[in-house]
Amino acid sequence: MAYSETKIVIGGLAHIPVLIVIANFIKGKFEVKAEEVKETLVKEDPVKVIEVKETLVKEDKAKAINNLSNKLDNIEEKADEVYEKVKKKKKDKKKKKKKDLRRD
Repeated sequence: MAYSETKIVIGGLAHIPVLIVIANFIKGKFEVKAEEVKETLVKEDPVKVIEVKETLVKEDKAKAINNLSNKLDNIEEKADEVYEKVKKKKKDKKKKKKKDLRRD
């Protein structure tokens, strides 16, 4: 028995939603679900201001406090430098891997 073109087209169009449902079901089974991203907030302690009063604090103690604060500043600068170097090395490694993959 022969079918007209119209019946064939209508039958094809009727099956499209069924195929979409099946494709979405298969996609849902194999889809990798993204993990939740947890944001961490780092709260910095407020900077303590030390007021030097001539009558209460001797000059030696004031110098010691200034030396300690200078050392702390130097440590923070070095930590920032190390962080930047590590960040740059990671970036260079990624570039190198991409170049190696392109060569293969």
